[in-house]
Amino acid sequence: MAEIIKIYEENPNPKEIAKVVDVLKKGGLIIYPTDTVYGLGCDITNNSALEKIAKIKGVKLEKANFSFICEDLSNLSGYAKQIDNSTFKLLKRNLPGPYTFILPGSNNLPTVFKKKKTVGIRVPDNKICQAIVNKLGNPIVSTSIKDDDEVIEYTTDPELIAEKWDKLVDIVVDGGYGDNVASTVIDLTEGEPEVIREGKGDLAL
Repeated sequence: MAEIIKIYEENPNPKEIAKVVDVLKKGGLIIYPTDTVYGLGCDITNNSALEKIAKIKGVKLEKANFSFICEDLSNLSGYAKQIDNSTFKLLKRNLPGPYTFILPGSNNLPTVFKKKKTVGIRVPDNKICQAIVNKLGNPIVSTSIKDDDEVIEYTTDPELIAEKWDKLVDIVVDGGYGDNVASTVIDLTEGEPEVIREGKGDLAL
């Protein structure tokens, strides 16, 4: 049974954040709010948790296109190759924000992602997930929770999410209603930014 934890974005309660992080560190899965849709996430350093998410999504872990949710750009070098000045400025202009930037993966990626040539980096503009990542001390590996109903596509109500995901995750963080528009995905691996998926946000080039 998933535990529902109510956290207010304007003032995330450190005790509740610590509870969420404790579950992540033990290999648990969480559903949490971002600045776009609700995400399913786990600790990037926990292989068994990563396997669980891959299984839920029906993909092979080494081939999965999960996003790395970072608190800011400071730990970017751990996951992306050296990026040039103009790319860094572009990231700085748009993050935190509702974007996933595809960057060349670095050699320091966790073992399970070693073969990946690219990584998707997210720095959501949401105080709850920033607080979770800050307390955890490393990124969360994350994927959007799609709805089976293609018309809805993304469920926005945390209570309905908790009902549906009750047996699959350990915690559902109720941060209020989510958005139903996913992040805009921008590929920066070829130098010039290329929008792969139109989503939320208006990219400042």
